[in-house]
Amino acid sequence: MQVRVFHGGPVLTIDPAGTLASAVAVADGKIVAVGGEDVVEPYLKDADEVVDLNGRLLMPGFIDAHVHPVAGGLERIRCDLSEVAADQYADVIAAYIKEHPEREWVLGGGWSMEAFPGGRPTRDHLDAVVGNQPALLPNRDHHSAWASSRALELAGIDKHTPDPVDGRIERDADGVPTGLLHEGAMDLLKAIVPQDAPEDFTEALRAGQKHLHSLGIVGWLDALVDESTHEAYLKADREGWLTAKVSGALWWDRDCPPERIHEQVARLKMMQGGSRYRTPIVKVMQDGVIETFTAAMMHPYLDPCGHPTTNRGLRFLEPQQLKAVTKALDEAGFAVHFHAIGDQAIRDVLDAVEGTQGTRHQIAHVQVVHPDDVPRFHRLRVTANLQALWATHEPQLDELTLPFIGEERNRWLYPFGDLYRTGAPLAMGSDWPVSTPDPMAAIHVAVNRISALAPAGTPPLGPEQALPLAVALRAYTAGSAAASQLDRRSGTIAVGYDADLVVLDRNPFEHPHTELADTRVDRTYAEGVEVHRAD
Repeated sequence: MQVRVFHGGPVLTIDPAGTLASAVAVADGKIVAVGGEDVVEPYLKDADEVVDLNGRLLMPGFIDAHVHPVAGGLERIRCDLSEVAADQYADVIAAYIKEHPEREWVLGGGWSMEAFPGGRPTRDHLDAVVGNQPALLPNRDHHSAWASSRALELAGIDKHTPDPVDGRIERDADGVPTGLLHEGAMDLLKAIVPQDAPEDFTEALRAGQKHLHSLGIVGWLDALVDESTHEAYLKADREGWLTAKVSGALWWDRDCPPERIHEQVARLKMMQGGSRYRTPIVKVMQDGVIETFTAAMMHPYLDPCGHPTTNRGLRFLEPQQLKAVTKALDEAGFAVHFHAIGDQAIRDVLDAVEGTQGTRHQIAHVQVVHPDDVPRFHRLRVTANLQALWATHEPQLDELTLPFIGEERNRWLYPFGDLYRTGAPLAMGSDWPVSTPDPMAAIHVAVNRISALAPAGTPPLGPEQALPLAVALRAYTAGSAAASQLDRRSGTIAVGYDADLVVLDRNPFEHPHTELADTRVDRTYAEGVEVHRAD
């Protein structure tokens, strides 16, 4: 029997009773004792390791309730622009081409919209680096992609190509594609971009898991599982190197006609998981993002002068279709993980959930929520799945969002505090590789409504919507465990639970809230096995 004892520091249990503790004992991957020194004393004699916390905080490992580890891993092993300053994009792309002359296409992604005027790069920018080589680089939110001229040519995309119903081709004044493709328009290149091989997904998952463990993340909800990602998880689970607990949100094909809804539900039911990887959830996309004017809004977007346009964004599923899909999935026992950013999309989803029997449905992103809809989360038992890192003033919000939705809707942005006060279940996730998966960076914003990287003098974004630190930590552990259907095994330090634990380098409750993002992870344990130790 493998025994490990933690003592000498505060233990944040996040159990329903609010248990205060200073010591924990673990045996064979399970928590067997929680309390003071007296409760772990019987285990000290035979312990294989005794960890002196020395004042550091022991808490449940973080669970990311909305993340894309395989996509993030693919970016990390390709042309990765996600952590690169805008003025270095060209150098990074050129270096990638030089290092991989055997690769026909330049693939990767992670660029930031704020790096370009109006958030819109052109093929000319990319052609200057890649020449006549085809390149396709999704931006950090993966709702748009930057294509080179050669890529557009190979796909046959020109001024005569119509926009797909669920996307848009960015064009110049003459109607010629600029190289920027939004939403479903990215799929126009699917047939010609080299397909990822199974070994690519395996390598990406290994890289993604290692990175997430280094940040104290012991489990997650993968928010977009297609058949290739599904097979990668099954392989990792079968071979024993999947150390995280994973709930996969199987992808709903929004092109599915009404008469084939039950056929698609039956297909998804056949995509069974394994031990650490399970598939109890389905992902449904209801709209796009505000920055490209594809998030579904009740009232039109504004033009740069503040005047209403005729554009209200995109609904990927019309209300009756959305209700039918939600009802079918609910009756099949699936929880539904909805992407909804605009106030219209969020209302559509809440209307669709009304009358269903499930208690695990959730809405990710909740960027613009009409005040009338805030209390409906609690009433309908819908989890607000928060990407808290975004609830701050930064260029993408200030330049590409706020001017185009107007002052009233600006006040409705990311209403975390109101959702908490009205009793909504809360979970947190990162949406990595859209943004960093560091939980403490997101918690810093949730508590302060200011990014730790914000320039001095930056005002908080709706400070009344800030969350208490304890609430934010609970959302990123027990709350996310519930959203991921892992709450009977993880997210809490209690006897009988798996020893999914993290040791922080400090007790954040004893430091100013303005320093939360400085908190680092010293050790991460998954079912009692150390999967990360800081240098």
